[in-house]
Amino acid sequence: MVAVWDLPLRLWHWALAACVLAAWFTPTVYDQLHRIVGYAVIGLLAFRLAWGFWGSRYSRFRMIRVRLRAAPGYLWNLRRGITGRYIGLNPAGTLMLVALLVSLAVSTITGAMSVTVTFFGVWWVEDTHHYSSDAVIVLVVLHVLGVLMMAILQRENLIRAMLTGRKHIRNRP
Repeated sequence: MVAVWDLPLRLWHWALAACVLAAWFTPTVYDQLHRIVGYAVIGLLAFRLAWGFWGSRYSRFRMIRVRLRAAPGYLWNLRRGITGRYIGLNPAGTLMLVALLVSLAVSTITGAMSVTVTFFGVWWVEDTHHYSSDAVIVLVVLHVLGVLMMAILQRENLIRAMLTGRKHIRNRP
């Protein structure tokens, strides 16, 4: 067993998951709660940005460029079940991290803009918020499916690893 994801990162992950789900189910019906979780997501994104530079080893963004460049080849090899072994995020996970962080930033910023006097009712702000929020949900579904697929291909419980912070490292199955 190897310690991979530290407690602050795991708490961030699950808090973000809860906030995204709450935000998805609350617009127009529970607007106040929707705004509160939207602002919470902004705070969580700010924390993740800081933790990406000053956090623990596997929380840092230092390998993002390398892994993003490797992502197309990695995804191509997945068709044949070739996964490679990564202690932290694999290239597909890194691509998902960046896509989710960007789409969440767009969604929350436009959401916050839409309740200001200047941008209230402005069509492009509302449309951007709506489409980026939909993109977040699509990415979340792809993320969960990817985690399940990798758990099957690599025979390791990635959900438990994100709960405990520890991954079981072994040779290729």
